[in-house]
Order: sequence, then structure tokens, then C-alpha cells
Amino acid sequence: MSVRLRQAVLVARDIAAVAGELRRELGLLAPFDADPYAGTFGVENRVFALGDQFLEVLTPIADGTTAGRRLDRGGDGGYMVLFQVDDMAAARERAADAGVRVVWSMELPEIASLHLHPADLGGTIVALDRPEPPASWHWAGPDWTGKAGTGAPGRLTGVTLEVGDPEAVAQRWAEVLGADPVPGVTFAEGNGGLVEIAVEVPEAVRAGRDSVELGGVRFTLAA
Repeated sequence: MSVRLRQAVLVARDIAAVAGELRRELGLLAPFDADPYAGTFGVENRVFALGDQFLEVLTPIADGTTAGRRLDRGGDGGYMVLFQVDDMAAARERAADAGVRVVWSMELPEIASLHLHPADLGGTIVALDRPEPPASWHWAGPDWTGKAGTGAPGRLTGVTLEVGDPEAVAQRWAEVLGADPVPGVTFAEGNGGLVEIAVEVPEAVRAGRDSVELGGVRFTLAA
């Protein structure tokens, strides 16, 4: 099963401030901010296209949300990663065989998606998505629904997750995602979850920097 890291997500108290920082520091274009499904999770969000991959920041707008509990535990920070897969049936079967609960699922003509319980997988919330056509990404709005859109120059190259037992969690993810190692993911010892996002941006945007802190996450920068 082909697996590709397609999106990384932050959670923030002040979504406008963090969205502004992301645009300014990473040279991003205006985000998609009218996701009709965000309310399902009690959040509002902004989705930025970086090449044909995506960075998202969200904030809770209702009580009792997963996003709100994450903020209460640790403040602004990493929240979720989304992977593109080419066989959703196989992905579901792998999750079921591993005893990983599906906490949300949707089937649309443009995309099929399932979210996996972080307590069963470890590290952070994981979504598996099969877009149609493969270059599209329905969650990024009309410009990406059923077609490939145009993002800011750059790409998302990886994420780092702090977990209690990196080797065991890496094996768990490989089993469920059907890829060993899971592309774009580094596991480190700790308890911070999604702590680092690696991106490539134009040198004019990087401006000689190796990293920048945005929304409680360390972004490593390469040109």
C-alpha cells in the first residue's frame, strides 16, 4: 500500500495569530477557511497549501472537544497528521486487525477518510485519506476538490513525534499504515507528541534560518 505524508495540523488558542505567523514565516498563500466539516469536531480551521501538501491550524469553538482538551493539557502545539493512501479497504483492514479504533469516517466522491484513535496508535491523531483523483485534496477547499490546485512554493518533508517507546510506536505505525518505515515520520523519546515539522521553502523565505517556532511547534527549514 502506497503511503504519503500529505498534511500536518496544529492546534492553537488564537487561530488568527498563528495563521498569520505561518503565512509570514513560511511564505504561504491565503488559507482555505470555510471547511463545512470542521464544525463536526467543534473547531474552526485554516488550511494552507505548501506545494501539493498542507499545513493546518485549528482552534476549538465548542466545549468538550478533543482540540480543547489538547490545549488544556499542553497549550498550542502539534495535533494531527494526515497520510494519503491508495487502498482504503486495506487501510481499514489493517487498523481493525491491529485493534485500532476508528473515531471518524467519511466517504465522499472526492475523498474517503478515517481518523484513528491516538490511544491505540500512539503519538498523535492520524488520518488516512484516499483522494480522487490522487493529486486532489478535498480538505483544502474548492481549488483542490476533484483537481490539483496550486500551493505556495515548497513542500512538507517530515514530522517528529515524541513518544514513550519510539521503537514500539514505530512498529505499531508501520503495521497499521502498511509501510516500514512510515514515510516522513521520525519517532523520538519523550512525551510531547507532534513536536517538529520539517519543510522546504525558497531560500528567500528561509532567509538563512535553520528553524523557527510557530504555534508551539519547531519548524525546521531547508531550501
